[in-house]
Amino acid sequence: MTDFAALRDALILRLRRAAPGMRTVGEGEGGVSLTSDWRSPLKPDAPMWFGGVRVGKAYVSYHLMPVYTHPALAAKISPALRRRMQGKSCFNFKAHDEALFDELEALTREGAALYGQPYPGG
Repeated sequence: MTDFAALRDALILRLRRAAPGMRTVGEGEGGVSLTSDWRSPLKPDAPMWFGGVRVGKAYVSYHLMPVYTHPALAAKISPALRRRMQGKSCFNFKAHDEALFDELEALTREGAALYGQPYPGG
């Protein structure tokens, strides 16, 4: 049986390490949620969600909004990591995978740099 708490902690460590400028807006046993300094184009009074880690019943999800907001970043996702994708910005894991976690951390670092620039939508 997979230790989802350890998997969650490993993914949170990588998320925070790659995106140190993001703000923690929610944290607990179920995971963590981060926002950026950008204002949401749909809710101008709210910060733009950057990503997070969430523990589910069957897997741990790693959400990374920059792969949705920046198609050039999404184009860099390897076929192996893409197989873990659900939707447009979510990656699901049932077990630790060092190579995929390394790739995800690199994407997160690049996404955090992009989120440090002016919002492309205006």
